[in-house]
Amino acid sequence: MPAPGSYLVALGSNVRHPRHGDPRKVLAAALDSLGRAGLAVVSASPPVSTAPIGPSQRHYANSAAIVASDLPPEKVLDRLKRIERDFGRTGSGQRWRARVLDLDIILWSGGSFGSAALVIPHIAYRDRSFVLGPAATVAASWRDPITGLTIKQLHTRLTRPRPAPR
Repeated sequence: MPAPGSYLVALGSNVRHPRHGDPRKVLAAALDSLGRAGLAVVSASPPVSTAPIGPSQRHYANSAAIVASDLPPEKVLDRLKRIERDFGRTGSGQRWRARVLDLDIILWSGGSFGSAALVIPHIAYRDRSFVLGPAATVAASWRDPITGLTIKQLHTRLTRPRPAPR
């Protein structure tokens, strides 16, 4: 069970940054930025390389982190968006495109949350192995407030081999 004021944040990058370097180094720099923004990094998964979804042709580096903060979800989102902008992300609104840095709140120790700007749990995370794999290394026992399943259970369901049709 997460500590009060804990957030599970997914990190992704598939574009080299002029100062930080390749996407794995971008994620490391982003973790440092989280701390400087007042979001204490409790633990972070090692980055994994994943295939893109959508039109982007570049592979992603993905990771997950548990961050602690007494801030409410929308204030945490504001800080994540500021960090993305600091890394050069623009608000073009195009989904699944190449990007230097993507930071998403996946879960929150407070359970579900919804506003015009933010929905927790993240709407699509249950179907994304590039989120669940890294998340399972740092938050395996966290429970989805909608399904009641743990991150580890969700990841297993998504990645287990399916029997061949007869």
